[in-house]
Amino acid sequence: MKVKTNNANEPIWSEVTVKNHIPAELKKLDELAHNLWWSWNPECVNLFRCLDKDLYKDVGKNPIEQLSMLGFDRLSEVSKDEKFIAEMDRVYKNFREYIDVEPDHTRPSVAYFCMEYGLTHVLKIYSGGLGILAGDYLKEASDSNVDLCAIGFLYRYGYFTQSISMDGGQFANYEAQDFDRLPIERLLDKDGNQVIIDVPFPDNVTIHAAVWRVNVGRISLYLLDTDILQNAEYDRSITHTLYGGDWENRLRQEYLLGVGGVLLLKKLGIKKDIYHCNEGHAALCNVQRLVDYTESGLDFGQALELVRASSLYTVHTPVPAGHDYFDEGLFGKYLGWVPERLGISWNDFIGLGRMNDEDHGEKFCMSTFLCKTCQEVNGVSKLHGEVSREMFNGIWRGYFPEESHVGYVTNGVHLPTWIAHEWRTVFEKYFDSDFMKDQSNPAYWERIYEIPDAVIWDTRIRLKNRLIKYIRDRFRESWLKNQGDPSRVVSLLDKIRPNALLIGFSRRFATYKRAHLLFSDLERLKKIVNNPDYPVQFIFAGKAHPADGAGQGLIKRIYEISQQPEFIGKILFLENYDMELAHRLVSGVDIWLNMPTRKMEASGTSGEKAQMNGVLNFSVLDGWWYEGYREGAGWALSATRTYQNQEQQDRLDALTIYSMLEQEIIPLYYARNRFGYSENWVRFVKDSFAKITPHYTMKRQLDDYYKKFYKPEAKHFKQLTKNDNETAKDLAAWKEEVVARWDDVRVVSTDDPAGVLNGQLISGTPFTIRHVVDEQGLDNAIGIDMVIISNRDGSEHFRAAIPMNVVGHEGNNYTFELTDSIDFTGSFKIGFRMYPKHPALAHRQDFCYVRWFR
Repeated sequence: MKVKTNNANEPIWSEVTVKNHIPAELKKLDELAHNLWWSWNPECVNLFRCLDKDLYKDVGKNPIEQLSMLGFDRLSEVSKDEKFIAEMDRVYKNFREYIDVEPDHTRPSVAYFCMEYGLTHVLKIYSGGLGILAGDYLKEASDSNVDLCAIGFLYRYGYFTQSISMDGGQFANYEAQDFDRLPIERLLDKDGNQVIIDVPFPDNVTIHAAVWRVNVGRISLYLLDTDILQNAEYDRSITHTLYGGDWENRLRQEYLLGVGGVLLLKKLGIKKDIYHCNEGHAALCNVQRLVDYTESGLDFGQALELVRASSLYTVHTPVPAGHDYFDEGLFGKYLGWVPERLGISWNDFIGLGRMNDEDHGEKFCMSTFLCKTCQEVNGVSKLHGEVSREMFNGIWRGYFPEESHVGYVTNGVHLPTWIAHEWRTVFEKYFDSDFMKDQSNPAYWERIYEIPDAVIWDTRIRLKNRLIKYIRDRFRESWLKNQGDPSRVVSLLDKIRPNALLIGFSRRFATYKRAHLLFSDLERLKKIVNNPDYPVQFIFAGKAHPADGAGQGLIKRIYEISQQPEFIGKILFLENYDMELAHRLVSGVDIWLNMPTRKMEASGTSGEKAQMNGVLNFSVLDGWWYEGYREGAGWALSATRTYQNQEQQDRLDALTIYSMLEQEIIPLYYARNRFGYSENWVRFVKDSFAKITPHYTMKRQLDDYYKKFYKPEAKHFKQLTKNDNETAKDLAAWKEEVVARWDDVRVVSTDDPAGVLNGQLISGTPFTIRHVVDEQGLDNAIGIDMVIISNRDGSEHFRAAIPMNVVGHEGNNYTFELTDSIDFTGSFKIGFRMYPKHPALAHRQDFCYVRWFR
């Protein structure tokens, strides 16, 4: 028998997690660490910091990792520390009193879908503003005690960590997250096994997703994770990176989020009143919900009525190019199974994602699909709502943007998360200890005028000192690596001074953000930053998408300028912008600068975070600042364009920024009194707090969603589902009847004694016009408007839509009459618009059949 030199099979491994032994006396710490309530409650943060201040800092302020790394001796010591135990018990008591409150079931329940959530810098499942907004939303949902759960992904690598090379190039580093060191927990079934959902994919492939839960106060955020052994290597990568890979990977992610998210809720037995898609990435949740309804016995039309009535789509992107479009072939590969399950044709199904149902060359757009399968759609600021109505107008042809049902809720920010501890202390002293519970009440903020000016100024200086210390501590090492010359770094650090006017510009580096404006005239900028009597310093931070070469070029350009001798220490670029750095910047600078191309900023919540900390905004009147700006409480560039040519507009805006800095802002900041502070600057800060801040909290935003959308939709849905969905079935049948007879409905006669159709009108003079319409047995299901438009600047502009009244009928012939007068003068066009009407329709665009006639 031959004896081999080596005879060994491949190793077989089992994953084992060895957790630190936490003494029974400290078990409450583990529970606190596994609920992100700590992230917006300073008393809990202080509790973990007291365990070991240096270790807490070394582990990136991650309580889970801190507890896992504390030595046995230290844990034993703390467990016998009566003072610490007493403080832990006090914090835990507050926590339990908060957590154990029953949700408010008088408000509709919500399932919230989003691709990213910015809850804490420790949990890297966010990239920017969309995620931070979603994270803030969950925190406020917890504080407001609403019945809400959320669905997202647990990314193995998350969004990238940014590093800047010596020449200013951006490097994207994807670092794996160790899930056992994160404030998350495996969702377990009754047998103690992690819940795994099975999601059918094409070609008889099933993707398995492990489910994790993030406890966000009272709210559960469920995260799907495909990086498990049950999946093939290719499928494990679905949840590896946020917005990573090609278009097919993007579709696989959105399929898993939408279809898989609904399957998860079904598995957990969770039913909600409203299904809220925060951006178009979650659109396919409505596909699975339609399938579920049709498989329960409803036909497609009936299912669509119920899905629409309980769905809300929030759009955050102001340009069509920012939405997800998929080729028909790729889309069919993953969704080809759907039409048969719904009982409709492939063309009918894919038409739901096209602005023009019959345009077979048009790609499938997730946003269009949501507009057609959600009763309500909203933008994230008043101006963005107007932009969205224009952008989506082609979906509802026959109506003008001004008539669209697309609404808005202006974004806010979660005040307890973003307000600095120093301000919280001041407000609790001068306002009321309970003001956080009623933070959107302007009456509280009016009390800012009772706070001494010196307290306001001193608080701002303390926050600036904190920021500067943070910059020196966090970036010293990376600057030494990039600069190479230690003396140059020391000089740079010494030049960052709290007595200077600090201006911050930190956000995603996309070209429309126009970070380059400040550098249009370097000679003028040199004079501004090198004035020895009035020092000014600029701090930049932000990431560009790895595929955005132009955005990366902006970063490189700013970094190169910051290295020029005249700008060393006067212009800083801070790498790896994350939530922790954002906390420091939005509270530590004096001015928050925002210079987007007009109508390209959907909201811009970073300025709202600065607003919460007495930082004054200097921004184009776009996004939230279009509504928020108050004279004497910040500064603004006009909302209107002077030039259509963007380069000319950029030059004008740059000149305006320089002039306002030189003539208004810098002199105001340095107009110091004998006590060393600027009374007028403090007045601006106080006016900013009193007149703006209460209107931009996340509490106000959540309340707006309930008032404008959740409650009306839930009421409508309840009406549709009464008596085994009777109204939904009747409405679907009525729509089919209208469609069948629509082409035969006709205008029998028109009576126009005043000559309206011949253009013979005199301002203020009454006129009467009548139409007789054969409704083909639809029985008073038709409405008619007289629509007036004007023509200016080479385009048509909606002026008015005046409804006609039914004044009688004989058989199928209904007589419509309008007696009115027009009180404005000029040249206009008049047309008549026929449309179907039904009391169960939520709005006109719910059934967008329109016929124009003269």
